[in-house]
Amino acid sequence: MQIEDTLKPAEVDLLYQAHHRWLRGWLGARVGCREHAADLAQDTFVRLLKARQVSPLKEPRAYLSSIARGLMIDQFRRRALEKAYLESLASLPELEAPSEEQRLLILDTLERLDRALQRLKPRVRQAFLLAQLDGLTLTQVAQRLDVSRATVERDLAKALGVCYRIRYADA
Repeated sequence: MQIEDTLKPAEVDLLYQAHHRWLRGWLGARVGCREHAADLAQDTFVRLLKARQVSPLKEPRAYLSSIARGLMIDQFRRRALEKAYLESLASLPELEAPSEEQRLLILDTLERLDRALQRLKPRVRQAFLLAQLDGLTLTQVAQRLDVSRATVERDLAKALGVCYRIRYADA
């Protein structure tokens, strides 16, 4: 298959015809639900259609399974995040609980934040989480990560910049 900069819809169609059934089976074995596997397979091909740059596909199944694996990880992370959020809501008095609309907005923001934090270098992400979630001081974070306080300040500035861009991206 010849691929220039992007896959053409006709090429994706050929990939779909040749590998969709296999991908559904591959996903089904991993997620344990045929419907869920079918949804992930569709999402994989949608992601393929949206891809901007694709190098020649010598191993289409390896490429498709790589995309699908990333989607599964995203979905597992999203479910864990939602579960943790719902557990924290359960501890609130009923009058303080957010409305359904607010809950969906909060979950969307948490998902975008999680995706952005996953793209940060591990030390930057760890410094942010230690400071924001564990409430450690800059000095404590520096000691925990075995780096200087100035390094922690730079790392937190990077992470907070990401948070700021998420917060004001839709404004």
